[in-house]
Amino acid sequence: MSSALLDALRKGNRLALSRILSQVENGTEAGKAALEELFLETGNAHKIGITGPPGSGKSTLVNALARELRRREPSKKVAIIAVDPSSPFTGGAVLGDRVRMLDLEVDKQIFIRSMASRGALGGLAEQTEALSQVFDAAGYDFVLIETVGAGQSEVDVVNLAHTTIVVDTPGTGDDIQSIKAGILEIADVLVVNKADRPGVDQSVTHLRNMIEMGYARSINNGKHHLQDFSENTVDEPAPAGWIPPILKTIACQYQGIEELTDAVLTHAAYLRESGQWHAKDKAAIQANIRRQLIAGLLSDFNQKAPGEMIDSLIEQAQNRTISPNEAVRVLLTYNRNNSLESSE
Repeated sequence: MSSALLDALRKGNRLALSRILSQVENGTEAGKAALEELFLETGNAHKIGITGPPGSGKSTLVNALARELRRREPSKKVAIIAVDPSSPFTGGAVLGDRVRMLDLEVDKQIFIRSMASRGALGGLAEQTEALSQVFDAAGYDFVLIETVGAGQSEVDVVNLAHTTIVVDTPGTGDDIQSIKAGILEIADVLVVNKADRPGVDQSVTHLRNMIEMGYARSINNGKHHLQDFSENTVDEPAPAGWIPPILKTIACQYQGIEELTDAVLTHAAYLRESGQWHAKDKAAIQANIRRQLIAGLLSDFNQKAPGEMIDSLIEQAQNRTISPNEAVRVLLTYNRNNSLESSE
């Protein structure tokens, strides 16, 4: 990656930003080199995840939230990463969210990037975090990350976002059928969108009851969801001092968006004052290192382990002469001995 292109990005050149985003998303060597250099300039952006079931109006809500953030903070820039479902034919993003956000394109302080999920679980594409780092280094103050809308599996967003907004709609069935406990527990802000529909008050009541039960458990256990998502990345129990507000919005009519923006900015202030901003940053970095370490070790192992050995162990496991656990032990022993021999 040329230094001129990186310098252009730092100066706000949108074409340079677009080119670097493409390189990073495609995982090219130039993109990896750029990401390594730019990472040293990150850590300032407020990353906001927006998740929830399909049809809950996440894209419209993101559109309205971006507009309100820009209205309040005219000097600040907003980036939007919309993780779209992949095309079954090309593997590229369907770009449905980009079409719904066309009215934001006229604002040069807003940059929208659609990316394909490419089969990644958890509602996020594998390179979503990398793209958010590029926006951070490029001076974007807010990075809105809209997940693909896959339902309960979308808990991965909590590893990336400082503030997680969980969106639902009224009348979705038995006791908030579309929001299960796993996704509800990651919420920093809960939004019942399309609040002009019947059943909105019932949905709010159900959510409030679930939040109150969850908050009581967190007090009894001395735990907060921040501790759970990062495999002990937080050294001390985080105080359960933030209770997720439950807001009603009609995003297409811009109703409730000011209250939502208030909640997002208030949560950011709470994170900084309580020290949890630092804790979340630490957790995200640890998760990133762990993920890359696992990928690197697996790639290294695949290059060293003989294919016939792996095939033989698979066949033995299929014949039930050994267990899969024993096959793994054999492979780990081989890799350990091979690494020792290489170091001598």
